[in-house]
Amino acid sequence: MTPLSPDAFAAELGVSRETLGRFETYARLLRHWQTRINLVGRATLDDLWRRHFLDSAQLLPLMPPGARTLVDLGSGAGFPGLVLALLGVPEVTLIESDQRKAAFLTECARQTGAPVDVRCARIEAVPPSRADVITARALAPLDRLVELAARFGGPGTVCLFLKGQDLEAELTTLPRDSRVRIERWPSRTHPDATILRLMELPSVEPDPARADHRP
Repeated sequence: MTPLSPDAFAAELGVSRETLGRFETYARLLRHWQTRINLVGRATLDDLWRRHFLDSAQLLPLMPPGARTLVDLGSGAGFPGLVLALLGVPEVTLIESDQRKAAFLTECARQTGAPVDVRCARIEAVPPSRADVITARALAPLDRLVELAARFGGPGTVCLFLKGQDLEAELTTLPRDSRVRIERWPSRTHPDATILRLMELPSVEPDPARADHRP
């Protein structure tokens, strides 16, 4: 597959030249920092605009109308949270426990002007709050994601999780009496990937057996 170009990305999403310029700054910083720390799979850099930028951006139409606050769990290199902030989500919190990755996110936010709050902490250590949207990509199995997301959920909260080919097995790990509503969309960037939209999150008590888990 031919790599997606910056101009093709802009045309696909209908973004302005100004916004495209911010993404180009993001791409430049990502390539530079990748030489020092492992932010993404090295092979994915050849198709960065599809594998990371478009992959994250495809969540935007699935957000509730008028959503303002978003919490991104285990942000890593900023996917999908930082991308969604650059596309106009007003208040985005990026939670990343790795200090070097958090430093990268902070520098990206500074140079691109993205409206994000970077929290360098374990997810369990961030004070609970309510967000309109909770996102995550390649972070943890689905049952663990639901548990982590419950700290930031509330009435009307929507979770958007990018999942891979093990999804069917992960769905079986949810409690049988779970009332969470799940909707699925095929990924626009990978044939084996799926977007999950979850609503009506349960209140989940932290599992002491997982106290040392570091997403």
